[in-house]
Amino acid sequence: MGFRGEALASMTYVGHMTVTTIMKGQLHGYRATYRDGVMEQEPKPCAAVKGTQIMVENLFYNMIARRKTLQNSADDYPKIVDLLSRFAIHHINVSFSCRKHGAARADVHSVATSSRLDAIRSVYGVSVARNLIKIEAFDDESSSSVFKMEGFISNSNYIGKKITMVLFINNRLVECGALKRAVEIVYSATLPKASKPFIYMSIILPSEHVDVNVHPTKREVSLLHQEIIIEKIQSTVESRLRNSNECRTFQEQTVDASTSSLRATQKDSPKNPTPPSSQTPKSEKVPVHKMVRIDSLDPAGRLHAYLQATPSSQADKSSLASIRSAIRQRRNPRETADLTSVQELVNIIDSNYHSGLLDTIRNCTYIGMADEVFALIQHNTHLYLANVVNLSKELMYQQVLRRFAHFNAIQLSDPAPLADLLMLALKEEDLDAEGEENYDLKEKIAEMNIQLLKQKAEMLQEYFGIHIDTNGNLSRLPVILDQYTPDMDRVPEFVLCLGNDVDWDDEKICFQTIAAALGNFYAMHPPLLPNPSGEGLQFYKRRVSSNCHQAGGSLKDADDAAVESEYDDELLADAENAWAHREWSIQHILFPSMRLFFKPLTSMASNGTFVRVASLEKLYKIFERC
Repeated sequence: MGFRGEALASMTYVGHMTVTTIMKGQLHGYRATYRDGVMEQEPKPCAAVKGTQIMVENLFYNMIARRKTLQNSADDYPKIVDLLSRFAIHHINVSFSCRKHGAARADVHSVATSSRLDAIRSVYGVSVARNLIKIEAFDDESSSSVFKMEGFISNSNYIGKKITMVLFINNRLVECGALKRAVEIVYSATLPKASKPFIYMSIILPSEHVDVNVHPTKREVSLLHQEIIIEKIQSTVESRLRNSNECRTFQEQTVDASTSSLRATQKDSPKNPTPPSSQTPKSEKVPVHKMVRIDSLDPAGRLHAYLQATPSSQADKSSLASIRSAIRQRRNPRETADLTSVQELVNIIDSNYHSGLLDTIRNCTYIGMADEVFALIQHNTHLYLANVVNLSKELMYQQVLRRFAHFNAIQLSDPAPLADLLMLALKEEDLDAEGEENYDLKEKIAEMNIQLLKQKAEMLQEYFGIHIDTNGNLSRLPVILDQYTPDMDRVPEFVLCLGNDVDWDDEKICFQTIAAALGNFYAMHPPLLPNPSGEGLQFYKRRVSSNCHQAGGSLKDADDAAVESEYDDELLADAENAWAHREWSIQHILFPSMRLFFKPLTSMASNGTFVRVASLEKLYKIFERC
């Protein structure tokens, strides 16, 4: 990725560096520390997460003048964000995260995906991704040039303040001034209004055709047969742009009629101006005990903001703008399902919702998680506890019916055999039962379910986006909410539910039970690992073997071992990530999606899904007595 060894060595002269690494299959890792260009002592064995972690602290501690320029400059961090953003959209099989010290959220956060367009959407935002067109070019004539290019370029609807060109040649981030100028010329001639494009290109060609020594930092390169390659790429870009220019999208602006008419009146009769009080209605003063001091559309001031040592930076607020924009762009298919049974199920939802709760959900402010199940929300002057498991389960159920037969797909990295999934689920249901007879019975149940699901595979694929191949492997799952992936640890339970709980004989009940099974699977349940932020932390403590005396050890040795590795770091990190990701999904995916799509059941007003815990009017009465 262009990170040279001498750069890493140079950091040891200007900072305190710690390298922690562990090889695959090893029982423990090693940690080495460096200072002033030398290793302080021999590497020590330690607990480590798989892979290598490089940490540089106290940067420029021994170069006071350079450290002062670092503290007074805001140019370095945006360059780091820009660099990692470029890596993130090219290396889509790697997850990237970049967070400024003291900030609450990451400015770059991408997860490994199979779609480059999804990676661009998560890094650069929906406004960029929706205006991109794919391009491809290649040449296999050895006499002139041999190369293969693929990428994305912005169309006529994209308007940027500056050109963004991400160029990878043989998977290395570089610049090529001649190619950039050629593309700019095409855009200026073809799309004058969109002459500041977004361009991503990946070019693969023989390594001997690339000269990387034309720049001291190897940032720029020169190519063999460069003119021919650039000409072919330029013609491909021009052809794609001309085809994309057939359709344009324009943003509609709403004009306030009352304001415009008021201005016209003032302009027409300047000599007899009307007093402002008679032009606009007098605003009524809101009593202090009924005053709502927060806006449901403003994400600032949430509960977690008060738990940070430093306030969130402006960059953190802008990084969430793309996420909220993506949520507002979500829409269900306009085409309705042709099947009468599905229409009946949707009509039941539309005719039996609670109007008061609907207003609460659409105009509430998310505050934070009160515990593992309940979230705190505010609506007007009332504070509520909302059961996110019940809400997400019902939302997913409704979305399955509304998106019926119109699902995008989540592609599993490796197809999962149904036999293994069913055996896992059956063992979890019957943990105490042992013996060969019980195992044979489970195998028979699993085989029956496999045959049943293979028979229904075509229907599951067409209507619900669940793909089961002829070999009995689960390879795809539906996208019920955009940007949300369910907890894959619950796949075995879901597959067993499909086989055991679905009534395949009655069409309406069949669709209803499958939608309910999907709703339960996709619901935002607490992760299976205990919450490490509370009493669950005890779960991650390592236990010293009780037979250490038999092995020749002493009780003191056992105490020392317990102190050295008190917690299972890898398992603890997985749990922290899982719980943090769930809370993030609840705030940024669940509640915004409910504002768009959800219709709460009437029963939710009385079954504990919503519990009112406080109201501003009653609080004022209490404090007035003090």
